[in-house]
Amino acid sequence: MAKKYKGYFIDLDGTVYAGKKRIPAAKRFIEQLQATQTAFLFVTNNTTKLPADVVRNLAENHDIHVSEDNVYTAGLATADYVAGLAKDGDRTVYVIGEIGLIQAFLDRGFTLTERNPAFVVVGLDSDVTYHKFELATLAVRSGATFIGTNPDSNIPNERGMLPGAGSLVEMVAYTTQQRPIYVGKPEPIIMENALAEIGLPKEDVVMVGDNYMTDITAGQRIGMDTLLVYSGLSTRQQVAKKAKKPTYEIDSLDDWTL
Repeated sequence: MAKKYKGYFIDLDGTVYAGKKRIPAAKRFIEQLQATQTAFLFVTNNTTKLPADVVRNLAENHDIHVSEDNVYTAGLATADYVAGLAKDGDRTVYVIGEIGLIQAFLDRGFTLTERNPAFVVVGLDSDVTYHKFELATLAVRSGATFIGTNPDSNIPNERGMLPGAGSLVEMVAYTTQQRPIYVGKPEPIIMENALAEIGLPKEDVVMVGDNYMTDITAGQRIGMDTLLVYSGLSTRQQVAKKAKKPTYEIDSLDDWTL
């Protein structure tokens, strides 16, 4: 018998949809959560989108209707984390990233600057240039705190596996000889922040995802139960070789009973 959970953290790509392709079981699962008034957060490593964009995509392309309060991106988690580090100190930041990440910092009262920032934050940026890497490298070498949004080496796309945020972060790490502080899955920071957002202890929340290396590992690292659904990246053959198994494994979200 599966435990009854008061809250769910849910990955998006591979779990709720597969790129532009719908996963009908995910729609039924989300509607069950809503019908039973069970708390849930989409916890995603995506930093390019604003929560409003995520909500719009779910509604228009997948017929899943949620609010912005149901979305917690690695962009939001990174801005929350850096805001905690800054406290009453220097709130200047240089960002390599797109609107979802930049807006998260602006919303928390940060000033974006290319000159002597207190923090350098690197995330996915499809228009990244050598000049941006120059500025990030010089700032980190001058003492700025170096933050990476998430360590994803690749992101899935209909064309194949494209460079992910982690590939950009690691370029700056290579040029500065500095290791970044990573925020997104599988790191504990995003999970701890998401628990604060949902307002529940970790014992009452389960992490749902399709990727053992990010979703499941993130839950395991902070001591949460985990539910791996085989609708995306990881396969049963791969997970069978792992020393630490997910709490639950299912083929479809239709197989899960709330």
